[in-house]
Amino acid sequence: MTEKVKSGSRNVAIVGPYLSGKTTLLESLLFVTGAITRKGNVKDGNTVGDYATEARERKMSVEVGTAYTEYNDLRFTFIDCPGSIEFAQETYNALMGIDAAIVVCEPINDRVQTLAPLFKFLDDWEIPHLVFVNKMDRANIHVLDTLHALQTVSSRPLVAHQYPILRGEELTGFIDLVSEQAYQYHKGAAADPIPFPEHLKEEEQIARAEMLEALANFDDHLLEELLEDIEPPQEEILKDLKLELGADLVVPVFFGIAEQDYGVRPLLEAISKEAPSPEVTAERRGIKAVGNAPLAQVLKTFYTPQGGKLSLVRVWQGKLNDGAVLNGVRVGGIYRLCGQQQNSVQCAISGEIVALSRMEGIKTGDILSSESKELTLPTAKVLEPVYALAITPEKRNDEVKLSGAITKLIEEDPSLMWEQHGDTHEVILWGQGEIHLQVALDRLRRKYNLPMTTRLPQVPYKETIKKPTSSVHGRYKHQSGGHGQFGDVFLDIKPLARGEGFCFKETIVGGVVPKQYIPGVEMGVREFLAHGPLGFPVVDVAVTLTNGSYHNVDSSEQAFKQAARLAMQTGMSQCQPALLEPVLRIQVYTPNEFTSRVLQILSGRRGQILGYEGIHDWQGWDCVIAYLPQAEMQNFIIELRSQTLGVGSFHWDFDHLQEVPEKLTERILANAQPK
Repeated sequence: MTEKVKSGSRNVAIVGPYLSGKTTLLESLLFVTGAITRKGNVKDGNTVGDYATEARERKMSVEVGTAYTEYNDLRFTFIDCPGSIEFAQETYNALMGIDAAIVVCEPINDRVQTLAPLFKFLDDWEIPHLVFVNKMDRANIHVLDTLHALQTVSSRPLVAHQYPILRGEELTGFIDLVSEQAYQYHKGAAADPIPFPEHLKEEEQIARAEMLEALANFDDHLLEELLEDIEPPQEEILKDLKLELGADLVVPVFFGIAEQDYGVRPLLEAISKEAPSPEVTAERRGIKAVGNAPLAQVLKTFYTPQGGKLSLVRVWQGKLNDGAVLNGVRVGGIYRLCGQQQNSVQCAISGEIVALSRMEGIKTGDILSSESKELTLPTAKVLEPVYALAITPEKRNDEVKLSGAITKLIEEDPSLMWEQHGDTHEVILWGQGEIHLQVALDRLRRKYNLPMTTRLPQVPYKETIKKPTSSVHGRYKHQSGGHGQFGDVFLDIKPLARGEGFCFKETIVGGVVPKQYIPGVEMGVREFLAHGPLGFPVVDVAVTLTNGSYHNVDSSEQAFKQAARLAMQTGMSQCQPALLEPVLRIQVYTPNEFTSRVLQILSGRRGQILGYEGIHDWQGWDCVIAYLPQAEMQNFIIELRSQTLGVGSFHWDFDHLQEVPEKLTERILANAQPK
C-alpha cells in the first residue's frame, strides 16, 4: 500500500454492554464498505470479530478483535471490544490507542446503568465517542425518553445526530437533524431521500433544538444566532460537531439496526467527517512529534497457534519498518489484522494500528521506541482481581510447565493474576469473574495442553489461644547406642493482643539450659505453631522458656527442639484454642439505586456495615464500606453483579483476624483438610 497522509486513517473502537450487537455492527461496517462480501453472524460463529474458539463456543467476545477497511478515502481500523464486564481490561487497554469509540447499546431505558462504567472511563480519559442505539426493530420507546435516560450515565451532553422514523415498532428511516432531510432505509442499499414526515415535526424540532443548544454551549457565535432566531448554516453545525466531538465535549447519538445495515452508512459518514484525526489524538495524549524516530504503544498481546507472539500496537509517531529494533528487540514482522487473517506489510506510519511479531519480553502497555531514553504514555489501570480458583494440573508431571503457561496468559490478559499461597500451599488463579477464569482455563488446555482441576480456594484460617498456662514440661530422651538425645524444658504460654504475632523469650537462670541450645527451643516452638491443635497456623502467642535441664554428653540443639515441641503439644491444648478468620475491609461501588441491595448482600454474608457515601466524581454512585469475612467473599462478585445489572464492583484489603462464631467453627473443623 502506498503511504497516505497521517489524517488518512482512523482508529475506532466498538464498545458496549454484552449482547448489544457490537460484533454484528462490525460485520455490517465491513460489509457496506466492501471489506467482506458476505456477513457472518454470532450464532453461526463465523464473524470476523469473534474468531477465537473460546468466543465462538460462548457466542460472545472474550478478547479484542481487529479489522480494517476503507471508506471515503480513509483507512479505518476497527477494534471490536468485549461487552462482558469480566473482560473490561481488554476494552480499556484498546481504548488507550484509538481516535474515537462507538458505544453500542440497546433501546432499553431501564438498562442504561450497564453503560455507566464505560461512559465513566471514556469521560475520564476524554476519549471522543458516539452512541449507536442498536436493535431498533425491538424498540418500544419514545426517542426523547431514551436520550434523556442515556444522559443520566454520561457527564457529557448527548446530542441526537438523527431522529429515527418508526412505523409502529418498525424502523423505516431517519431524519438528519443537521440538514433536516428525511431518508428511507432499504435492505442492502443506501437510504433514499423522502419528504419530511410532518407527524414527527414537533418531536424532531425538540431533538434538534436540544442538539443546537448543546453545541451553542461551546460556540458563542452559534449561541448568538439561536438567540436571534437565525437559522445556522449546515456547515457551521457540522464544524461544531467535528470540533466538539474531537474535544470530547459532546456525544452524538445515532439509531439503527446493525443486522440489517440500517443506520450504518450515516454512522460511517459521521465518523469519517467528524471523528478526530490521528494527529489530534496524539496531541490529546500529550505526544509531540520530535524527529522521525518511531514511537508505539502495545494495546494487546496475542499468542497464536501459527504465528507465535503478536503485539498489537498503535504507532504514535514516525515510520515503523520491518526489522526495526524497538526497546532492544528486533521486529520480526508487521501485519494488519482482519480477524484471524494476517496481512504482511513492510512498514506502518504514524496513526496506524498494526501487529508486530516475535517481540519477546514486550508486554501489553509497553512504550516502544528506537531510542534508548525512557518514555511514558498514559496506560489503562490494571483491574483488581475479584474472583479466584485454586488450580491443579490433571497430570502431576505438568506442574513444571504451569508457571510458564500462566505467564503467557497474563501477557495476553493483564487482569489475570496468580499466586502460590504461603499458608494453604495452593496455586490460585485470580481474575474478573467466573467466565473470565473459565476462558483462561480453556486456553491453558487448548494452547498449552494443560488441563486443570479447580476448586474454590481454601480460606487461610489461623488459630490462637484464649487463656495462659505455665510451667508446661517437655522432656525428650532417646537412647540408641552411643550418644543419646536429651532435652528438658519448661515453658509458659500466654495469648497476645490481636495482631501482635509471636513473641519468644527466655528467663533462664544459672545456665540450666545452655545458651547454645536456646535457639533450638525457639525453633521447636515455631515449628509447632505452624500447625496448631486445630490444624492451622497459630498467631498472637507469647512463649517463655523458664527452666529446664541438660546432659553434658547427650544434650543437643535438636534434642531441645524436640522437647519444646512436646511441651507445646501438651500446653496448647490447655490454653483454649480458638479459630480465627481473615476479615477484609471492602469498598463496594454501585449505582445508588442498588445501594439498599448491596447493604442486604453484605449483611447476609456476616458483613459489618461501616457506612456509605456518594462518590464525589461519579454522580449517582455510592461507595459502601464494610468489614467482610474472607470466607464470605468467594462468590461475592457473582451475587453483587446479579443485583446491580452487572456493573457493581469492589476493592478489598486484608484488615484483621477475628474469632469465628462457635457453630461455624464446628462446621469448618469438620470439613477442613489443613496442610
